Amino acid sequence: MTLRDIALLNLRRRKAKAAFVVAGLLVGVSTVVGLVSLTGALTDDINHKLEQYGANILIVPKTENLSLSYGGLSLGGVSFEMEELRQADLEKIAGIRNAGNVAAVGPMVLGVIEVPGAAGARKALLTGVDFQVAPMLKPWWKVTGELPDENQVLLGAEAAQKLGLGVGDVLTTAGWELPVSGVLEATGSQDDQIVFAHLNTAQFMLGKEGRISMAEVAALCKDCPIEDMVNQLSEALPGAEVMAIQQVVKGRMEAIGHFRDFTLGVSALVVLVGGLVVLVTMMGSVRERTAEIGIFRAIGFRRSHVMRIVLLEAAVVSAVAGVLGYLAGLGGAKLVLPLFTRSAGVGVHHGGHAITVPWQPELAVAAIAASLLLGLVASMYPALVAARMDPNEALRAL
Repeated sequence: MTLRDIALLNLRRRKAKAAFVVAGLLVGVSTVVGLVSLTGALTDDINHKLEQYGANILIVPKTENLSLSYGGLSLGGVSFEMEELRQADLEKIAGIRNAGNVAAVGPMVLGVIEVPGAAGARKALLTGVDFQVAPMLKPWWKVTGELPDENQVLLGAEAAQKLGLGVGDVLTTAGWELPVSGVLEATGSQDDQIVFAHLNTAQFMLGKEGRISMAEVAALCKDCPIEDMVNQLSEALPGAEVMAIQQVVKGRMEAIGHFRDFTLGVSALVVLVGGLVVLVTMMGSVRERTAEIGIFRAIGFRRSHVMRIVLLEAAVVSAVAGVLGYLAGLGGAKLVLPLFTRSAGVGVHHGGHAITVPWQPELAVAAIAASLLLGLVASMYPALVAARMDPNEALRAL
């Protein structure tokens, strides 16, 4: 009979003890696996949603003079009178290393126009934008009416009020007559005060064909630091200043970081409890088997043999707990995911994005390995106690 056979027979004879150890480890492993899987799915979901919050990188001309406040952000070095960027230079963005992380690029041209009215002419900021990418760069926009075509304009809420124009009216400026196709609902940003037109139309009206005042970039930076994107864009566009909108980036990183910190904290606590359960249970098992261990030592078993029997029992129980714990944790994460994503079920598409808890072989291997390590470490002291037991004292217990 081998040491392995002895260990397996001991587990069969003490099924209740073995089941208790399995349960203790299973709770720990399944909790950790569930939290890790759930956090991964929620992080992916949060990333997907946060990527819809608009531009997070701005490209502006380099300058040491003046400043412009746009969209509630203070951006140094932008002036309407300065030399603009060349629109063709934006094509270099496609050549940067992380070009695949660029979701949208929105060139913009800015200029001042005069709009005549009953109370006299009013100056307004005309902004030419690419309305094809505007919904991604400005997802908070809600338009009463429609987005304009090349011969129409879109008014911010405050601009429409001060100019006395609404949907269907005509904005007249410098010989141009542009119907108002829509009015933005109040956004609480500088967009409320702007007259928006198609990029090509605005460039022609302002005499800035082929030039832009700035560009907004929506960068998907789940898998890359935002600083890397900024550096790559700066190298590709040496004549421009590239900056991250820190509020968006910081909020994104903090939201994801909170999920990870929560997972690590709870996982550490659960692992500690699981280890204590194994330690206490294995110590009780050793105490109960004092006479048995004394007989083993009396018939020639070495200390190392006794230790190996105890550790083999712990290894078998830990491996079973690891497998069951991973399956239980994965199933639990799938069950509770809809509660966190407000979905009807797992795998539901949110705007074309599937939120799932995938099967992760590496996590399964890690869960089983961690369970084995935890079980063996927690059983090391009971194994040492059993190995150091005096055979004479143990046989007196018979």
